[in-house]
Amino acid sequence: MTYYVLYLCITLNRKMDIANNWKDYEILDMANGEKLERWGDVILARPDPQIIWKEKSFPNKWKNINARYNRSKEGGGSWKYEKKMPEAWQIKYKDLTFKIKPMGFKHTGLFPEQAINWDWMIEKIKKEKREIKVLNLFAYTGGATVACSYAGASVCHVDSSKGMVTWAKENITASGLQNRPVRFIIDDVFKFVNREIRRGNTYDAIIMDPPSYGRGTGGEVWKFEENITELVELCSKVLCKGGKLCES
Repeated sequence: MTYYVLYLCITLNRKMDIANNWKDYEILDMANGEKLERWGDVILARPDPQIIWKEKSFPNKWKNINARYNRSKEGGGSWKYEKKMPEAWQIKYKDLTFKIKPMGFKHTGLFPEQAINWDWMIEKIKKEKREIKVLNLFAYTGGATVACSYAGASVCHVDSSKGMVTWAKENITASGLQNRPVRFIIDDVFKFVNREIRRGNTYDAIIMDPPSYGRGTGGEVWKFEENITELVELCSKVLCKGGKLCES
């Protein structure tokens, strides 16, 4: 039998797909290191260093911006609001609903390109004729948590940020999944996985989308290059040793 650690940041045994089933999210144009996006009825311009060309394909669309994130020379940046817009709003992906809100370092609380991974998770979980236990590490605002819960899985959602965990709870409720079995844990992922090993708890699948750098609840420093191997080894100890969720 085969068991897996699933990564959102790496594509395993799959062709590269595009998240093209969105109706509430759309990339309108790209130019000059910026991406012009529609999030529901709100138009945002955000920096993207991969956009190196200068010519805009649709210049008129840039006149309707609600807010633009401007980087500062000292690092970081801030939002400049050019039109009235809500402080927070919701968008849908198929049957899933997510809260969107402009926040620090150009983020909105959701990575829409991950929708292709949500579809894949939902498909795999629904094919199983039993309840699947999923551990979602570095779970952020819970895109994968919502998707797995919607598919019928029991999910343990772990993130070191209290604010992000609260946001994830709001997304679960917005999607009508508040009665589904979801555990929300505010903790450093290393500490939590080590406790799960001692408790003898196991999971059918583990999802993680770790940052390149971060801090845990007690100020623990996470550096992807230095810590990812150790974390994978730890996670292998909480994977079900007889379960099979995905095809190899």
